[in-house]
Amino acid sequence: MRSLTSLYAFPIILLMCGLTGAQVDVTATVVLGGGGRSGKAQDASNALLWLTRLDASTASMPPPAQHPRLIQKNKSFQPHVLVVPVGTQVEFPNRDPFFHNVFSLFDGKRFDLGLYEAGSTRDVLFDKPGISYIFCNIHAAMSAVVIALNTPYYGISDRKGQVTIPRVPSGRYTLRAWYETAPPETLNAMTREITIDSNAPTLGVLHFPAPASPSAHKNMYGHDYPPPTPGEPVYVKP
Repeated sequence: MRSLTSLYAFPIILLMCGLTGAQVDVTATVVLGGGGRSGKAQDASNALLWLTRLDASTASMPPPAQHPRLIQKNKSFQPHVLVVPVGTQVEFPNRDPFFHNVFSLFDGKRFDLGLYEAGSTRDVLFDKPGISYIFCNIHAAMSAVVIALNTPYYGISDRKGQVTIPRVPSGRYTLRAWYETAPPETLNAMTREITIDSNAPTLGVLHFPAPASPSAHKNMYGHDYPPPTPGEPVYVKP
């Protein structure tokens, strides 16, 4: 005779599997502009796709055990695009031999880390969902994007435009997309409701406009950046 524990365990497991649903790896292909018809392969990396559950609560995504880093090195941010769960504290270490002043005063999280020297680090808590455009108040060419999401179901395209969103439970979702130089009306038009199941594990091909040159931005005071001085990469604190 089987114990009560074993008698009840099997239906409980079945119930949990029914609530969880099958999980699939959702794939997509990102194509930029004409898709490299000129013969030169386009770098289609850093397009972001994410899914928000409609027919059930979206699983929470806990902040990572180690703080993600947006490193300043060689007058650039590494990586250029960083996706984090809402509630994540991001480190901004300065690995250059001169000062930086990281800020974001546009969409998403607004902050100013002030001047800080080589070898030091400042932190920012991204406590709300949104897209934050990051700059340096000293070096105009430096830019990055931090995207805080409240869903674990997302993927970023590689250089060939391939995207994988792993372990997505079957169900109804809202699909949203982002690409840095795509205009808002294009991204809004790509937002739609979809059904994910084992018979439909792909989102197909998503077309984004060809990459555009980054538009000039003002410094944190709303002024133009002064022209760089040739041969003087080091900013000396006044």
